[in-house]
Order: sequence, then C-alpha cells, then structure tokens
Amino acid sequence: MVPFAPLAATTGFEWLALLMFAGMFLFLMTGYPVAFSFAGTAMVFGLIGLSLGAFNQNLINALPQRFFGTMSDFTLLAIPFFVFMGIILEKSGIAEELLEIMGILMGPIRGGLALAVIIVGTMLAATTGVVAASVIAMGLISLPIMLRYGYDKTGATGVIAASGTMAQLVPPSLVLIVLGDQLGVSVGDLFVGALIPGLLMASTFAAYTLVRAYANPNYAPALPPEARTLRGSALALRVVSALLPPLILIGLVLGTIFFGIATPTESGAVGALGALILAFFRRRLSFRVLREAVDSTLRNTALVVFILFGATFFSLVFEGLGGSRYVSDLLAQLPGGATTFLIVSMIVIFLLGIFLEFFEICFIVVPIFVPVLAALGIDPVWFGVLMAINLQTAFVSPPVGFSLFYLKSVAPPEITTGDIFRGGFQFMFLQLVVLIIVAIFPQTVTWLVQLSGG
Repeated sequence: MVPFAPLAATTGFEWLALLMFAGMFLFLMTGYPVAFSFAGTAMVFGLIGLSLGAFNQNLINALPQRFFGTMSDFTLLAIPFFVFMGIILEKSGIAEELLEIMGILMGPIRGGLALAVIIVGTMLAATTGVVAASVIAMGLISLPIMLRYGYDKTGATGVIAASGTMAQLVPPSLVLIVLGDQLGVSVGDLFVGALIPGLLMASTFAAYTLVRAYANPNYAPALPPEARTLRGSALALRVVSALLPPLILIGLVLGTIFFGIATPTESGAVGALGALILAFFRRRLSFRVLREAVDSTLRNTALVVFILFGATFFSLVFEGLGGSRYVSDLLAQLPGGATTFLIVSMIVIFLLGIFLEFFEICFIVVPIFVPVLAALGIDPVWFGVLMAINLQTAFVSPPVGFSLFYLKSVAPPEITTGDIFRGGFQFMFLQLVVLIIVAIFPQTVTWLVQLSGG
C-alpha cells in the first residue's frame, strides 16, 4: 500500500469548487437536462473563477483536445454496438419466448414464474446490457401472468425490477464499459470480474424467492396443471429453439472477451451482427425494425456523448479551481484508510445513484476517486465491480429508483406505486448483502481476472 501523501496545499478557492458541485446538483434537481446542467454550471463558475483570479484561462484551450479525445475513444464505441444489439433482440421476440418457455418449465414448483423471471433477466442482461429494455419487456410479458395466478404483488414487482436491473452488473453492462473508460482499466477485466458477482446476485434472488414461496403458499404459488400446455417432444423442441440462440450469442459476446479473442468493442460488433442474424431467421428483421433500432441507438449514443462533453467541461473547471485535488486528498486522509474510504465512497455512490443516472456519476465522481484508489492501493477492477453492484442497488431503491418507474410505466392498473416500492425494498436489501460479500471477499472478482490473465 502506498503511504498517504500530505494534504495538498490549498489555494484558498476550494470553497468555490465545492459550491460549484452543489450548484450542479441544484440544476439537476430542477429537472434541467443533464448535459446542459454540467456545461452551464461549468461556464458560470469558470467565469466567477476568472474574475477572482482563481482559474487559469489557458485551461480552456485544453477543452477541444479533451472533446476530440472522447470522440476517438475506441472503448466507448462499444456502447452503440451493445445498445443496437439489445434493441434488435427486443424486437426479435427473444424475451417473450424465453419467459414463456421458462415459465412452463419452472411452473410446477412454487415460485416457478419468479425463478423464470430471474433466469431470463440474467440471460437478457448477458445479451443486451440495457436495463430499461429488460425491465419493460418482463413487466409487459410476465407481470400480468404472475398476477393472474395469485402471486403477491410486492414479490412479483420486486423480482421483475431487480432481475431487469441485472443488466447494470452482468456483462456486457454499459455501466462496466463507462467505468472501465473512467477508471483507466480494461473493460474486459471488468466484464470477467463481474461474472461471479452477477451469478451470486441471481442465486441470492432465487434462494430468497424459493424460501418465501415455500414459507408462504400465497406468496408465489405453483402454476396449475391446465396452465402448462406444452409437454413431451413439443416442449423439448420449443426449449431448444428458445434457449439455444441466446446461449450461442452469449457465448460469442462473452467468450471472445474471456479468452482474449476480441476486445469488448469488437465483441459488441459481433453481438450486433449476431442479433441481426437471429432477428432475420425469426422473420422479424424488417426495414421498420431496423430503422427504429438505428434511430434509438443514435439517440442513446448522442445522449451519452453530450453528457460526457458537459461532464468534461465541468471536470476541467472543477480541477482548475482545485476541487478534484482537494477532495481526493481529503478522502485519502480519512481515518481508517482504505476501509473507511470504501464505506464512504459506497454510501456516496448509493445516495447519488438514487437520484442520478449512472452516466453522470461515472463522469463526475469517478475521476475524483481514481487518485485515491492509487494512493490507498485499492484494486480499481474490484472497486469498479463494487460500484456496478452499488448502482444496481440504487436502481431499485425507493423513492426514485429508475427501474421502479420503468416498471410502473407498464404495470397493470391494480399495481400501485406502493406495491412497487415495497417490492423494491425487499430486493434492495438482498443486493446490499451481495455488495457486502463482494467487499469482504475481493476474490469473488479477482479470481477469474487472474485466471484469464488480466
């Protein structure tokens, strides 16, 4: 572990940087667009800093270079590939067929439909990396069925929101791609490191569901025999057609990364091509579908880039005012060293994750943490996976967890916001348990990374 450096000499204007940070959150809380909140705050406080002699005007000359550096970042090119892949798979009906078949397979046992949702949620996460698509698809398809067969409302909504949010953690997670870029580590290492925590998360959800189902027959009853219409060879053929294509796609996307055959960006291109082929053979690849997928990919990618541009401007002014160095040194000097820093940083990320999208958090907070990780000797890959778990937890945390509102937007009228919030609370605590386990046992992340030569 690297010894602590003394706290950097203050310039007397750190208060301005901290006020700038607070101003940015004030803008965000008003609902102003994120990219413009970052850029507008940077502009205002940059001018104030110039007038007070606290900011070097020459730093602004570095801004175009930073923008061009973002546009030429090969790692970030993985984002449009995986977004495109996820949208094409959504249009191909893969989620609907997977849920139908897994529901029939798991139906004879208590909690079977919930287990089907967990399995399908994990598989969709491993093929799309997009939370909204997973939550909305499973909410539309499985929630009415679960309610029809007497599932507890909070259990049904909680398992859908939590399983759909697995796309925050399970590769090819967009969170991991952005974190890899911001932490300065291999995205492939983050993908490999997140595999065991992702499986641990899914297993925890499944174990909790089964325990609740068998302890309370009304929590998640088994499907009645008349609901299980497919049997014998017909069921076997449907299982093969439903499971084999996504498993092959998962193997292509993750296998090429794990064995060092391709970078995450290259594997994203493979996945996008595989999704197109899959949609073609399902006879779902029309010009309309392709146009919608390209349009949605363009909008999502442009959103990310504009947020990154605004965050880059904000970071440059914040650094110029001495804020980044001051906060980083302050965190490195916390009593208790690495342990205290981990606790404080995870609390901060969790609280921010309830109110902000992960893009804003990654682009603003992570650069402040990077020098602290180096000073305290903390493995950035392990820290990145902890952040992904934490952000996933925040996504199902009431009152403003994003997955809860994705689900609310497609939930039947009989499902209240209170039902969804109570369901979110159950699985929020389960995710916190997994976060603590991974924090106590870093080997859950580092073992596969070391095995793969990372």
